[in-house]
Amino acid sequence: MCHALDPGRAEFYELRMTLLYEGKAKRLWSTENPETVRMEFKNDATAFNGEKKASFENKGRLNNEISTLIYGMLENAGVSTHFVRKIDETNVEVKKVTILMVEVIVRNLSAGSYCKRTGIEEGRVFSQPVIEFSYKSDELGDPLINDDYIREMGLATPEDVAHLRKSALTINRILTDFFAKSGLRLVDFKIEFGRLVSNPSVIVLADEISPDGCRLWDLKTGEKMDKDRFRRDLGNFMEAYQEVLERLKANA
Repeated sequence: MCHALDPGRAEFYELRMTLLYEGKAKRLWSTENPETVRMEFKNDATAFNGEKKASFENKGRLNNEISTLIYGMLENAGVSTHFVRKIDETNVEVKKVTILMVEVIVRNLSAGSYCKRTGIEEGRVFSQPVIEFSYKSDELGDPLINDDYIREMGLATPEDVAHLRKSALTINRILTDFFAKSGLRLVDFKIEFGRLVSNPSVIVLADEISPDGCRLWDLKTGEKMDKDRFRRDLGNFMEAYQEVLERLKANA
């Protein structure tokens, strides 16, 4: 990604284009504001901890649009997030945070790794949402951890964990209703949180929410509308993401 340099603004562009981090699906770039960063959505898709990889045209744009729409809705519902504004098709400006190394998974139905670990069939509806925590570590395969692990590893305080759990359940309730209006069932999702660099005592929702990190099934047909289409070679991967975006926009 390139920008034409204005000699009078060279320092601004040099700072703006500093790559801070590159993950499997996104890049983070510094901006002229030390309290915000630019988050760029890539066209790359990965599965099975990076063992399966591919690139799809428009994936970054679709994830950016879906995540931007969802974060705007969550902010309006009173959820504190890192979102600031959409910059262009594949970039957003977000508040700079220190990511907590604890990923939060919320499950409404049995699917994915839950079924592999328990032997329970896919699609069982839980009596109440199941909350899981995992250690954010690609090298270790993001292993499941519990409150005691989190405390002893120094990843977060018990008060922080209580906040993460409460926030995740609130987000789940809001998202479940939001997706249902578009004919989609929210099966499960993974989210991340971070401490604001400008105020480390404040923890906000960070990263993204898109079909990359949540399972969405059509309410009527049960058709998978998320990254499982890539994981399981079901085909029509980007078509499903486009359908999700169109439904959400129509019912936003």
